Amino acid sequence: MSAKAQHYDVIRKPVITEKATMASEANAVVFEVAIESTKPQIKESVEALFGVKVKAVNTTITKGKQKRFRGMLGRRKDVKKAYVTLEEGNAIDVSTGL
Repeated sequence: MSAKAQHYDVIRKPVITEKATMASEANAVVFEVAIESTKPQIKESVEALFGVKVKAVNTTITKGKQKRFRGMLGRRKDVKKAYVTLEEGNAIDVSTGL
């Protein structure tokens, strides 16, 4: 597997919500990442894919909710989000796509 493919396995997709937009004003970007990924892996992947310098990585794990689908009880998957703070002068435009 190529190095770029490994980076895309760590970083799944950008999160575009109201809270993520507010974080972007503080020079931070929010990504959905693989549950098993670590902060150093996330930092390395963001720097390799986007060519920026990462200052810090904070992560949160949101537990999946129980939901009903056509009367059957189901469960949403757990999601890990990474709040990636960039060094001054660096920026990632997530609205253009990867």
